[in-house]
Amino acid sequence: MASVPQRRTNGATILHEVTEAEGYIASICFKTGPPALVGAELEWTVHARDDPEAPLDPASLRRALGPHAPPTLVPDGSHQALPGGGLVTLEPGGQVEISSAPATSLTVLRDTVDGDIAHLAERLRAAGLRLGDSGIDQHRPPRRLLETPRYTAMQRAFDADGPHGRTMMCSTAGLQVCVDAGEPSGLAARWAAVHALGPALVALFATARRYAGRDSGWASARMRTWLGMDLRRTGPVGAAADPALAWARYALAAPLLCVRGLGPNWDVPAGVTFADWIAGALPRPPTTDDLDYHLGTLFPPVRPRGYLELRFLDTQPGGEWFAPVAVVAALLGDAHALDEARAACEPTEGRWRDAARLGLADPAFAAAAARVADVTARALSGTDLSVTAQATVLDVLDRRLAGGLPLGSRKDFA
Repeated sequence: MASVPQRRTNGATILHEVTEAEGYIASICFKTGPPALVGAELEWTVHARDDPEAPLDPASLRRALGPHAPPTLVPDGSHQALPGGGLVTLEPGGQVEISSAPATSLTVLRDTVDGDIAHLAERLRAAGLRLGDSGIDQHRPPRRLLETPRYTAMQRAFDADGPHGRTMMCSTAGLQVCVDAGEPSGLAARWAAVHALGPALVALFATARRYAGRDSGWASARMRTWLGMDLRRTGPVGAAADPALAWARYALAAPLLCVRGLGPNWDVPAGVTFADWIAGALPRPPTTDDLDYHLGTLFPPVRPRGYLELRFLDTQPGGEWFAPVAVVAALLGDAHALDEARAACEPTEGRWRDAARLGLADPAFAAAAARVADVTARALSGTDLSVTAQATVLDVLDRRLAGGLPLGSRKDFA
């Protein structure tokens, strides 16, 4: 059992031992209880409507977002939520993101997020901009718009390891599904299940083949980028008998990306892990606030944040964002269906890179995805979605499996 540290600085506990850090991570990253909520985070690249290859102009983006612009773009703005409660943030390359309010049902989530998307898209349209419909920028190479100490330190650290970090920061856009961690007795199984389903869902919902004007040769160039980085930061944690301990050890063994300071330089010596920091590698000892910040610089396919954040999906075109969210929520809400889906995904479990490279062109992924779709068709009947809404989700799945063009792939958002 981790000891309880007593010393504090600026209200944050100083961490002296790795066991203290492990105990702290377990206490904040897995909030267990009856699963009741679902949420989503949606990212898009942003483009000029009449010239999608043109560099994004921060001034146009500020005007378009208006009162919803985040502090990284307008520090003294009002930072208002969207009408449905979603919060707008920006990624370093100007990708815009909506983080939904947690919802108690799929229908509520769909309706509120659709309303927020429509509101955002209309504001962008009025400013001559539009949302992209792929998991990676199809038209432009990476270019950083936001100048903050965090992003400057991140870029320097990533550039030292190759091109993928800058691409991730400035060119990728994902769809994140957020679900409750569930009851303590079922946490390990739920954690293992979302990891097992992940590669097949990556293949099924891959939208990011074309990057910066070229065919990347990958079904998901976005996921290729994440997996091309330091896997101590972006690789999967994987199934574990004790997910909290597994996540804590992953986090403490990951290199620091930056350390906040009073000045503009947040760089940290290369290779120093958080465990090294606890052991005295940096001039001052770390605190729980430092650990909180470090956890936000780790990007595995499944990340615990009190709830489970599934980070492995590409942005979906048009109005199709809801289909993968409904698949995940329906399966996790039906124990029998989840068992069937996990069994179907056994041949593809752990094959994250193959999923990104091959997608449904690989027979094993095609078979697993088809079986998951079949199981989902039954599981959806146990949700609050109307028959019409269920049919819309299944139509998306059918067309993805058939290899047809996804809805919206030939048109912009309104």
